[in-house]
Amino acid sequence: MGKGERYKSESRRFTDDRTGARIRQVTSHPSIHHQPFFFVPAYDDAMRRLYFVSHRTGTPQLFAEERAEGCLRQLTGLPDINEWSVYPSRGGRHVYFTAGSRACRVDAETLAVEELLDLSQFALREKGDVGAAMGTTALSFDDRFWAIRVSSGGRSQIVVLDLAEGTHRTVLERDEVAHMMFNPDDPGLLFYAGPLTDRVWCVRVDGTTNRRLYERTDRMQWITHESWLPGTGELMFVDWPRGMQAVDPKTGQVRKITEVNAWHAAANRQGTRVVADTNCPDRGLVVFDPRESCAPVRTVCFPNASNQGAHWAGPFPYNDGPITVYAPQHTHPHPNFSPDGRRVCYTSDASGHAQVYEVELPEEDCP
Repeated sequence: MGKGERYKSESRRFTDDRTGARIRQVTSHPSIHHQPFFFVPAYDDAMRRLYFVSHRTGTPQLFAEERAEGCLRQLTGLPDINEWSVYPSRGGRHVYFTAGSRACRVDAETLAVEELLDLSQFALREKGDVGAAMGTTALSFDDRFWAIRVSSGGRSQIVVLDLAEGTHRTVLERDEVAHMMFNPDDPGLLFYAGPLTDRVWCVRVDGTTNRRLYERTDRMQWITHESWLPGTGELMFVDWPRGMQAVDPKTGQVRKITEVNAWHAAANRQGTRVVADTNCPDRGLVVFDPRESCAPVRTVCFPNASNQGAHWAGPFPYNDGPITVYAPQHTHPHPNFSPDGRRVCYTSDASGHAQVYEVELPEEDCP
């Protein structure tokens, strides 16, 4: 079996025995599956497809659940896909990813793979399981700009492809760059994570106005897992494990939005709810209103994922430089909303293999 193969539906439904939430398991093959990273959409805007990575063929390949048909379809058959680079377009035509040293996209209808840029002079990932080792990319919310982090000679760069013009340029070079995300309200503004001790930065897509948005207050403060909050212009970030804050790039004003131990947190398209997984302790997937200060938090369901990564249980470990950690990302739920805000997609390895799930939200948490 290979590219273009259609698999019968693996969907099954059940309820969470502690919250009563209605959950649908999307995949069931005894291999690794996961949706894209927590701030990357798993669906196109029309929700025709739910995209995920599956290792069922022996290598990570891009798959989609064709929601109208109910089947699972294999979209790629390449030997070297960087599985956390996957980024579906909101329009639904293409899915972007890197493979080896190539920047590529696949047409979700025809399955034609197009190489957009040869990056063989760079490294696209670092060693390890976290941060720059993941090779995440970023697509602007208007599907025009695609940002890829590369490195060479101990320096990191951000290369941005203008998909409308068919051009590319290096917009930033500095000591360290990791996860990037375009502002949903300003497609020309790109967040990126700098060094682990100084993470919160942004730069414009033309390479101007590179600046720090937030500076940690002391050596013990652990800032991580940033993502934009639609409608406000603010950037949310986790102040692990003490909660989350949000910073306004225009004014520099910082506010507390929750005190729960949010781990990976993403907002819905309307900016009215945030969903987060939790760890140390695991309180399940929680939902709250980010427009309020420390609003009530409700547990939606319990993924029961193994949440591997022992470093999360202690104080900030990176003050003296990188450390070796074992934190396979497919063991983390990485929840994110569907475009209509009525479901949350997540990963769990509770069954013994990482599988993709959807949980339905109650009406009070829907837009």
